[in-house]
Amino acid sequence: MDFTTARRHMVDSQVRPNDVTDLRIQAALETVPRESFLPSELRAQAYVERELEYAPGRRLLTVRDFAKLVAAVEPEPDDLVLNAVCGSGYSTAILARLTEMVVALESDERLCAKAQETLDKVGCSNAAVIVGEPRRGAADQGPYDIVFIDGVIEREPEELMRQLKDGGRLGAILRRDGVSRGVVYRRSGDAFGCTEVFDAAARTVLPGFEAEKGFVF
Repeated sequence: MDFTTARRHMVDSQVRPNDVTDLRIQAALETVPRESFLPSELRAQAYVERELEYAPGRRLLTVRDFAKLVAAVEPEPDDLVLNAVCGSGYSTAILARLTEMVVALESDERLCAKAQETLDKVGCSNAAVIVGEPRRGAADQGPYDIVFIDGVIEREPEELMRQLKDGGRLGAILRRDGVSRGVVYRRSGDAFGCTEVFDAAARTVLPGFEAEKGFVF
């Protein structure tokens, strides 16, 4: 399979038509080999427009949802990023092309090691993958300009939001009442605001980010 052509077609058909106009993001998506971050049996599906489950509780978002979420957090070249739930490391590789440094957090030690190995192979030298609980973040490495949650959540990630710098942005897919939307939380002093940016296709909630179960009387 010609993966280079597939990446170009992905950008032309799934990214540009969905209002992701930042040329830096387009270039990163066209350059980073998405297939390298998938098991061998899934690599032929790397550029299909649907979620791909590559490990228990870990999925690649559709290219459209992922690209729009990256654009929504407005990455800048001098930003420090926390990539929560980095999984295979694909989101880390894209964010590293757009920012100064990425701290990638993953609770699964095996995935963590594999992600770092793949990032090294694709020449991503400004990212470090560490083992930790994604919903707890990595406050000792912050504060961050961007916190990027690579997947779906059902509740506000308050602990991660508190690790943002003043003016920092947190991007995630928030699912409520059966509807998923790409959202951005912004910090202003000690206050946080949330903006819904786009309707998303993703449905599977990341482990640890499920809504808290209430009491039923």
